[in-house]
Amino acid sequence: MLKLEHISKTFNRGTVNEKRALCDLSLHLRPGDYVTVIGSNGAGKSTMLNAVAGVWPIDGGRILLGGEDITGKPEHKRAVNIGRVFQDPMMGTAADMWVEENLDLAHLRGEKRGLRWAVTRADREYFREQLRSLELGLEDRMTTKVGMLSGGQRQALTLLMASMKKPKLLLLDEHTAALDPATAAKVLEITDRIVEENKLTTLMITHNMKDAIRHGNRIIMMNQGQIILDIEGEEKKKLTKQQLIDLFAQKGGSMDSDEALLTK
Repeated sequence: MLKLEHISKTFNRGTVNEKRALCDLSLHLRPGDYVTVIGSNGAGKSTMLNAVAGVWPIDGGRILLGGEDITGKPEHKRAVNIGRVFQDPMMGTAADMWVEENLDLAHLRGEKRGLRWAVTRADREYFREQLRSLELGLEDRMTTKVGMLSGGQRQALTLLMASMKKPKLLLLDEHTAALDPATAAKVLEITDRIVEENKLTTLMITHNMKDAIRHGNRIIMMNQGQIILDIEGEEKKKLTKQQLIDLFAQKGGSMDSDEALLTK
């Protein structure tokens, strides 16, 4: 479903601030893979997601999605097939629009717009049913401005919006990092359910090692712009946090992120 073939990215090339963010990185995801991504600060995790999303061009290599070469496609054209949830709950939604209006925007993604009522009766019933599945009471707040929601409610709504059109790829960029532990656990529960029910191919960045082990069918660890560990199946299920730290050290990595080391 996703192929990254020898991609590279350097920022501020030729200056004193030159930074090689991705170094000849290759990664293949099968349809339905749910991959968690972990690594120290500056390892290239978010750069990789941004490269896939088309936020900035890569310097070399190819990116293929569903067999199509999207290397040269701009971000807005890739967005038809890529759903994304950001770390900041304020991103990904329009704060001054109602919940149902935000859902309608997601529902119409990739389609031609015409003159009609913004939200039809049939749309409203469909949105209510989808919101009810989140078990957060949002089905009763469809005319509430999204900016009035809590961070957890907003991330759950953004997840629903990102997956509504069943994208070929779902990108989750530390989407629970700004939430308290209980809310983060609830959002991850919703994430797992949405990914499983829609059979979505997913890349999820997290700083929480236990979350990286607990969720998904595959875990990759990055260091200095490269993938140094790729573990899946039974081997992943049996991993402990300490084993993951030890494996990282064996591969020459340095887990210098306090957030990653101290999260429980």
